[in-house]
Amino acid sequence: MQLNPYGEHTVNLAADLANRRPASAEELAERCRAAGLILERPVGGRDLAQTSVTLDAWEKIVDTSAEEERAALVNELLARATSHPRMTNHGGDGWHLHYRDDDQSLGPVLAALIAVGTALHLVGRGMHRLRRCDATGCALIFADTSRTGRQRYCSPRCANRSAVRRHRARASG
Repeated sequence: MQLNPYGEHTVNLAADLANRRPASAEELAERCRAAGLILERPVGGRDLAQTSVTLDAWEKIVDTSAEEERAALVNELLARATSHPRMTNHGGDGWHLHYRDDDQSLGPVLAALIAVGTALHLVGRGMHRLRRCDATGCALIFADTSRTGRQRYCSPRCANRSAVRRHRARASG
């Protein structure tokens, strides 16, 4: 069985890259490999630059809460980053769909993965399930993959810190 390469892991990778931007092409390649991407070509400065542009556009999607505007921004990213879907069995790892042209470097591949992954995440789980952390002093991005769809914090640590702040504010007031 082939897992959906455009699913939950893709929006989590996008959040990770946006929250801590790669400083070099080597770091970008390393983090993409660690996320399970198979890199078919060498990664260079153009890939890093294109990824930065993609992440800038993706952060605008994150920071927009109005559903119509969010959908329009996702559609713009899809139009720029993707091509018609095609079936592929590259590497003999099972048939699956690609929404990009073949033989591309990492920059365009990531743009397509992030665009399609974000669209599938939002339409499949809910338009509100991509956001920044609610904790004071934290602006990290996360994809809400919780069962209930009400995740407000990027991590248990931020949730606990916020709970302690609320408790102390009630106790002192």
